Amino acid sequence: MKILIVGGNGTIGRTVVAKLAPKHDILIAGRKKGDLLLDITDVHSITAMYESVPDLDAVVCIAGEAKWDYLDQLSEEDYYIGIRSKLMGQVNLVRIGLQYLKPAGSFTLSTGILADDPVPMTTSAAMVNGAIHSFAQAAALELQNGMRINVVSLGLVADSAQKYEDYFPGHDPIPMTKVANAYVRSIEGKGNGQIIRIYH
Repeated sequence: MKILIVGGNGTIGRTVVAKLAPKHDILIAGRKKGDLLLDITDVHSITAMYESVPDLDAVVCIAGEAKWDYLDQLSEEDYYIGIRSKLMGQVNLVRIGLQYLKPAGSFTLSTGILADDPVPMTTSAAMVNGAIHSFAQAAALELQNGMRINVVSLGLVADSAQKYEDYFPGHDPIPMTKVANAYVRSIEGKGNGQIIRIYH
């Protein structure tokens, strides 16, 4: 398959690329580096990217940001960081990508445990993650031509555990092999509208 991985140079992205590369043709899109440069907050950038890479079988997004801060410190604009980037960035990859993916193509979006088990300072991020889950489940009901959409929702991943462990006390880091396999399940499997939760 010809697979586009948005965020393929990140911590999780590199692991997913390494897992998929032996069997598939992988293209990496990133904000600063990659086979393609892409700003997921810009619909024109998304459209230009799709125009430049025809015949995609799958699109995977492992990108997007949201503001972490205490509830009483978050401004309206702080919330829009996550809305524009992680939420609408992924929504627009699907919305625009419907015109470009091959029949039976698939979208895999990314969220995290905060949608189900938030911790302090994550009001904005948790909100965005939950919205992506609802979007994917609803979109799956209307996809045509055999297209599929799933979401991989991860807990504390091993390669980022040291950086984030203070925010997630008592959480067991998820081995990177399990992380990569969650994306393989979405891409190579037949599931549609699934939230693939890997929290333990």
